[in-house]
Order: sequence, then C-alpha cells, then structure tokens
Amino acid sequence: MRRPRPPVRGRGLFSGTGLIIVCLAATMCALLYPVWSYTDRSPAGVDVLGSQTVPTRYGPLSGLDRDFVTEVRLAGLWELPAAQQARHKGTTQAVRTAGEHLVEGHTRLDAMVRAVTARLGLVPPDGPDAQQRSWMEELDAARGTDYDRRFAGVLRLAHGRMFTLAAQVRAGTRNSLVRDLADVAITTELDHIRVLEATGDVDFDALAREPDGTGTPPAVTHFPVPPDPTTDPAGGVPTAPGPGAAPSYPLPPATSGPPP
Repeated sequence: MRRPRPPVRGRGLFSGTGLIIVCLAATMCALLYPVWSYTDRSPAGVDVLGSQTVPTRYGPLSGLDRDFVTEVRLAGLWELPAAQQARHKGTTQAVRTAGEHLVEGHTRLDAMVRAVTARLGLVPPDGPDAQQRSWMEELDAARGTDYDRRFAGVLRLAHGRMFTLAAQVRAGTRNSLVRDLADVAITTELDHIRVLEATGDVDFDALAREPDGTGTPPAVTHFPVPPDPTTDPAGGVPTAPGPGAAPSYPLPPATSGPPP
C-alpha cells in the first residue's frame, strides 16, 4: 500500500495570496477603465463652445458675444424712438429728462454697435423684435400719467435685462471690440436705470414679479457665424465715444414712490 504524500508546505498560503492579488488587480482595472476610455474624447461642453466661437483679429468671438451685439442693436431700434416720444409725451419733467438721457445714450451706443458689427463682419438686425414692437404699441396708446408709469416700467425692465447681459459678457469675453462695447453699454444702461427710477414711476414690486425681472438675460436672436471673421471691412471706423460724450442732462430729484 502506497503511503499518502504529505501536503506541500506553503501551497495553501500561496493560493490565498494569489486570490488577494487577483482581486486587487481587478479593482485597479475597474478604477482605471473610465480614465482609459475617455483619453481620446473631448468634453461635450468644449466641443459645443468651440463650434460657436470664431477667430477674429480682435480676439475670439463667442456665440454669447454675438448675441450681446445683437441685443445692443435691438435695444437702440426701439428704446431710441420711445425716448424721443417721452421727451414730448411725458407729463412730468422727470419723465422728459429720462427721455433726454435715453436719446443721448442710445444715439451714442447705436453708433458704436454699428461700427463694431461692421468690423466683425456681422449683419445687425434692422428692426425691433416682436416683444419690443408690442411695448412700442403699448406706449403709443397710453396717455397722461398712465403713459409715465408704462414708459418707466417697460424701459426699466428692458434696461435691467440688458445691464445683466452686458455684465456677463464683460466678465468673460476675449474679444477687445466686444469688451469695449460692454464697457459703454454698462455705463449707459446704469445711467438709464438710475434716471428711470428717479421718475418715481417704477413699480419695483411689479418688476420683481416679471419672469425675468430679477436679472435673467433676455432671449436673444443669434447672429450667424461671420463668413470671414478675420477681415476688417470697416477699416478705421471709430468704435468708442470721444471725449465729452458722457450724458449732459442732470438727474431729476427722486420722489418717494410711484403714483397711486
């Protein structure tokens, strides 16, 4: 009868160690797989942003930059005639003074935005959008103190939206022309906000109830990507206001609140 072979020392220990090593290796593979699987991929957000940004001689021009330029042009197309109307239709000196501020500011800002669009090869809108047209019709139909309240209300709402958008663009744009335009827009919009509030006709409670009255940027009409953004078709068109271009009209005294 053959005697049973004694067990080989260390085989059980080796088997247990091997199992531990295999488990550790499997864990490392599970941890590293997501890294390997994404090494050849670009983040979706970067792809989307890159598709909306084009190079220009003034720096990259993003989709948000183009939207902002669109909105500045649209603002001038309806706020300038509304302000001209307020100079004659307003029933108080404060409303008429606000109209003077808006006429002066938007005349200067509109000239600048048209020069910027020319330099960047963009085609600006040539008429107000549907909401702006409805505001103009509302002001056309209003009379007396009702006109004062409506003028101050819709113009203050519109300027709050534009001020927020201009600040957002100014904080992040890499385009020098857009940066200069945002600087002027912020200064102009803030002056207009102050002079509209100084009429005493702004209902701040109603303003806060607006869907985007708390600072959400407005919906915008997107510019198409310029066909040849590296050219400068406008040549030496000036894009910044000259010396002494600041508003010359004094702010009217503030009143305690809107009329009842």
